[in-house]
Amino acid sequence: MLRFIFNSLLAFLVLGMVVVVILSAYVVPQLPNIDTLSDVRMQVPLRIYSKDLSLIAEFGEKRRRPVKIEEVNPLLIKAFLAAEDDRFYIHPGVDWQGLVRAAYSLLKTGSKKQGGSTITMQVARNFFLGREKTYLRKLNEIFLSLKIERELSKDEILELYLNKIYLGQRAYGVAAAAYVYYGTDINSLSLPQVAMIAGLPKAPSTTNPIINPERAINRRNYVLERMLILDFITKQEYEEAKAMPSSASLHSAFIEVEAPYVAEMVRNDLVSEQGEEVYNTGLIVTTTIRNNNQKAANLAIRNTLLEYDARHGYRGPEHSIGSDANPDEQSKIELLDSFSAVANLYPALVTKVNEQSIYAYLTGIGEVEIDWEGLKWARRYISENRRGDEPKNANEILSKGDVIRLKETKEGKWRLTQIPEVEGALVSLTPETGALLALVGGFDFYKNKFNRATQARRQPGSGFKPFIYSAGLAAGKTAASVINDAPIVFDDLGIEDEWRPENYSKKSYGPTRLREALTKSRNLVSIRLLHEIGIPFALEHVKKFGFDTSRLAGNLSLALGSAELTPWELIRGYSVFANGGYLIEPYYVDEIKTYMDEYIFEHKPLTMCDTCNEIDTTSTAPEETANEENIRGLDEFESKITTEDVQQAITEDLTSEAEEPFNAPRVVDARNIWIMNSITRDVIKLGTGRRALSLGRNDLSGKTGTTNDLHDAWFSGFNSKVVTVCWVGFDDYTPLGRGINGAETGASAALPMWIDYMKIALDGMPEAIMNRPEGLVNVRINPTTGNLSSASDPNAIFEVFRSENVPEQSQDEGSNAILLQDTQSDNEPSQLF
Repeated sequence: MLRFIFNSLLAFLVLGMVVVVILSAYVVPQLPNIDTLSDVRMQVPLRIYSKDLSLIAEFGEKRRRPVKIEEVNPLLIKAFLAAEDDRFYIHPGVDWQGLVRAAYSLLKTGSKKQGGSTITMQVARNFFLGREKTYLRKLNEIFLSLKIERELSKDEILELYLNKIYLGQRAYGVAAAAYVYYGTDINSLSLPQVAMIAGLPKAPSTTNPIINPERAINRRNYVLERMLILDFITKQEYEEAKAMPSSASLHSAFIEVEAPYVAEMVRNDLVSEQGEEVYNTGLIVTTTIRNNNQKAANLAIRNTLLEYDARHGYRGPEHSIGSDANPDEQSKIELLDSFSAVANLYPALVTKVNEQSIYAYLTGIGEVEIDWEGLKWARRYISENRRGDEPKNANEILSKGDVIRLKETKEGKWRLTQIPEVEGALVSLTPETGALLALVGGFDFYKNKFNRATQARRQPGSGFKPFIYSAGLAAGKTAASVINDAPIVFDDLGIEDEWRPENYSKKSYGPTRLREALTKSRNLVSIRLLHEIGIPFALEHVKKFGFDTSRLAGNLSLALGSAELTPWELIRGYSVFANGGYLIEPYYVDEIKTYMDEYIFEHKPLTMCDTCNEIDTTSTAPEETANEENIRGLDEFESKITTEDVQQAITEDLTSEAEEPFNAPRVVDARNIWIMNSITRDVIKLGTGRRALSLGRNDLSGKTGTTNDLHDAWFSGFNSKVVTVCWVGFDDYTPLGRGINGAETGASAALPMWIDYMKIALDGMPEAIMNRPEGLVNVRINPTTGNLSSASDPNAIFEVFRSENVPEQSQDEGSNAILLQDTQSDNEPSQLF
């Protein structure tokens, strides 16, 4: 009998060995190449950051945040080992003890249940195999696991596992799970939280703490018990952790800076270049956006549009359930949930109306009071030019059951408000390089994704005049040139019928110097100036500022800003004034990396160099410049990101000898720019931009813009470090009308936005005016004639001229003037006495 048993066992052993050899000969050659595990590319979402490395947006289906094994909390590793594979650091990739247990379970129950899988086997399955439960798949898994263990270290295998494993709620990997469930990083997790996450791989979709908290806690407690058995935690730690309730809640990506319009610009560019794959390749895009600037821009545009809206009256509640309705709290919550939050305006249900106050219910807060200070503004809207009488009590404004919008004030009180119908845009950048500092394309991206900063073509009105006046200087005019501000009628072939332009004030002022005309935004002088220098010459000069002249009016209406431009196009033109005459290309992508910190792209900064660029007086702004490859920071991308591409980029861009910097082309003479900037500083000191004096600075230049019938309001302004363009208007071209303080012009509707933003953008920044170039002189002139004045003239004023354009002295003004060449500093300009 013993011999029979021995022979039988020997036969089974030999047969088993033969089977193993045969299967090995069949299975092993078909195993996949695991070299890819050494350079695995996880499906990681696209993430977009500000220049200050704050998250702006995350795009992608899988919420994965890869981490290195050394970055993982050892307690978390122990929890996974306890839950999934406590012999991981002992077995060779296959735990034979586990397989025996699984085989015994199969024989006992007669059903195939997945069991005995090690962490290495799960890596093999997750990266190379499907999840079907077949004997052949299990066999492939075993052989592949043995192969993986020969190729990779235990820590490398565990790192792959912790980053790849699905943990429910679109969270792939432990770092993503820590954030999705607890809103924190993996090293800030408590013991109960660690155990909860470690318990998720068994049934991540049905046993996670969001879907089924009870089952999730039971699984968590099992993991804690296993950790206790393995001496990973003490008895006291086990008891305390087991007694803790679940603290999990669903967390979306934590957006640190609100810049959705910028994020969409980046996303759209990348998808256009790379297709849908960019959502999974783990690109990390760092933009040029600055946190403080973007936050200031968001606040400035919202406050400006809300203030405009309040000046024109209250349009009434968004909805009403009737004054007889008495919903319970759950019904109130469900009702208000049907009204999405827009910007910082929250839906609320009016529950009580007193004589000069109301009470309203806010989800998550409860009932709040709105006093008369927060209500009395709400005169009834009639039209953009008319409002109803001032209300005397609250029931003239609202009724119980109305659904309204509330906004919290700085003082912590609540104020009645409404979603503005008017829209706006703000763009701000660094004129020296074109780096975008802030961009807002509308009141709220999620209300309307149309980006008015880059997509809305609107007439800039008088905001275009500085480019025409610069053309005038280029044609030989001076800031003191006198043009008659008088009515004029043109039979312009480019304009239908007769054209009778007029000043905004409906008045004319006679002979006017160009400085005064631009400061006061005189339309008639601007038209006569353009007529004198000629439209073709003006278009050639304007092209130097980067404008597409094929889209500009080929008639005298060009002087009044009749062309349709986006704020993005206009700010490029104003940047030439701000940086001293150089044409830059606005950009918003600073660098692009993979999630493994490998560089794909780095923006090459421009250099402003007076000696490197001689102005081309015969040609206009070039179609292609040395900086062409930097446009929007994306053109270096290949059609598909691969390891080879990354290595090539690293080799070419990072390890090669430093290339010579790109030089921005000088397109306008520095003296022309300096004179124009001195005139536009007067716009703020003496003209339509006087409100900006509230900033208390002397280095600000700018120009208001208002179009016919008040369809558009603009303010474009700058110093040498920051240039900003603001626009306000209706998408359907409804006139802005008249508010409490008169017509809604660029000075009243758009300039407040610019001031609010620049107050923050320039905070702590020294005053910055471009250096005064050589070849300029300051002389005394007669303010009426623009000619040189004698030293004894009590009405004489100073004006700056290019040395070759100093005007002649009138016969009756004497000949005792002395010309001093410009050899002094900016603070001590040369003068003619």
